[in-house]
Amino acid sequence: MQLYTARLHLRPVITSDADALFRIFGDPATNTFNPAGPYPDTHYAQNVLADWVSHWENYHFGVWAVSLKDNPEKIIGFGGLSVSSYAGISVNSLGYRFSPESWGKGLATEFARYMIGYGFDKIKLPEISAVVRANHLASQKVLTNSGLRYAQDIHDVKNAPASMLFTLTRVEWNKNRDK
Repeated sequence: MQLYTARLHLRPVITSDADALFRIFGDPATNTFNPAGPYPDTHYAQNVLADWVSHWENYHFGVWAVSLKDNPEKIIGFGGLSVSSYAGISVNSLGYRFSPESWGKGLATEFARYMIGYGFDKIKLPEISAVVRANHLASQKVLTNSGLRYAQDIHDVKNAPASMLFTLTRVEWNKNRDK
C-alpha cells in the first residue's frame, strides 16, 4: 500500500528500513526534545521496526516511511498512527520525526494533516492524540495547525517535566471540515 500527499510518498515500514530509521532517530538533532535521547545503534532500530511491523499486523495501521514524491527511495522521516499508552492513558497516537534537512518546509504539518484525515476517514478512529514536550514549540505548532488542541499535561517520562497531550475527536474533525 502506498499513499501520497501533495509532496510526500508514504508506505508502511519494512524491516529493511533499519539504516534509515537509525540515520534519523539516532541523530542527536532529531532528539533535542526526546528525554530518551538518540537510538544507540542499528540493532535498536531493528527492534523498533519489528514492533512497528507487528503493530501493522495487529491493527492494520501504523508507522509509515516518508519520502518526497520526486525521490521515493530516500526516506526523510517516519510517522503515523499507533495505539500507545502514556502515563496510563491509552490513545490513538499521531507521531512523526523527520530528518533535519526536511525541517522548516511544512512537511510535518502536511503529513500530520493527512494522517489525521486518514485516521478519521479511512480507519474510523474516534479520537487522535499526540504527545509533545512542553518546550518543543515547533511540534506544538504542527499539532495546532493540524487541528489538534491541548487537552492536558501528562507525566509520561519518569524524572522529567510533564509532556503535553493534544487531541482531536472525529466529531470535531468533521465539524471543522464542514465550515
